[in-house]
Amino acid sequence: MNYGGGTLLDGVSVALPQGSFHFLTGPSGAGKTTLLKLCYMELQPTTGAVEIFGQHAARLDRDGVAKARRRIGIVHQDCKFLDHLPISENIALPLIVAGRDPEGEADNIAELLAWTGLTHRADALPPELSGGERQRAALARAVIMSPEIVIADEPTGNVDWDMSQRLLSLLLELNRMGKSILVATHDLTLIRQAKTKVAARVLRIRDRRVETAGAEL
Repeated sequence: MNYGGGTLLDGVSVALPQGSFHFLTGPSGAGKTTLLKLCYMELQPTTGAVEIFGQHAARLDRDGVAKARRRIGIVHQDCKFLDHLPISENIALPLIVAGRDPEGEADNIAELLAWTGLTHRADALPPELSGGERQRAALARAVIMSPEIVIADEPTGNVDWDMSQRLLSLLLELNRMGKSILVATHDLTLIRQAKTKVAARVLRIRDRRVETAGAEL
């Protein structure tokens, strides 16, 4: 699979069944973030095809892409907050983009703040948050539209072990609710820990291809 910047992935075929849990791993520069961006249509392949919710992404018009993306929750590696807005308003931004009134969703926002343990930080600005708080806020924002798929790019990359376990617990809870989860990570210890709790499939990028990792993990 190619994209506009060159050939990073070749002969890739990946399916994410409803309710599945997948980890994506591989060395830095292997193409993990690129594959995630193809999955949520930030990038379009120049060869090959991405099919999302039964539709070819390349055939979707602008409105079609927007509607499909509302069904996908994304936790970016750098969180991508608006630093001048309190974290509660950052979490509500997907509602505004979708044309919904955040005031009418106040209970939902409060519930997500409580779920992620951030009620006491609702009025804090993003630069005031710790790394773990930022990642939990990013997860709350990713699921505020009740997506069917949650994609997370290195969500535990900048947090300690206890916080990585807390984030993993939140992702496992979402999976138990029927959401498909795709997590890119370098953390093989975290993957091993998760596999004791869920039937997670591990995908590894190697030599521009995606393979199923075996028991050696």
